[in-house]
Amino acid sequence: MKKDIHPQYFQAKAVCSCGNTFEIGATVPEYRLEVCSACHPLYTGKMKIMDTAGRLDRFKARLDKTEATKAAKPAKKGAK
Repeated sequence: MKKDIHPQYFQAKAVCSCGNTFEIGATVPEYRLEVCSACHPLYTGKMKIMDTAGRLDRFKARLDKTEATKAAKPAKKGAK
């Protein structure tokens, strides 16, 4: 390896929202995770509802807001 061009390598601490912690190799000293292998439904075999507002919820809210503003505006005459 060439000197002074590579990022510093750490034995990083990964901390999951479920409380599980483990060591990984990374270029940052600490990771914060939402889901890990100890709590992910694919690995545990148990269905778990995540109580977080995700992308789909934000999209639906934005879509509802757009439809409400379209309904409030009258259609222009001569529009194709």
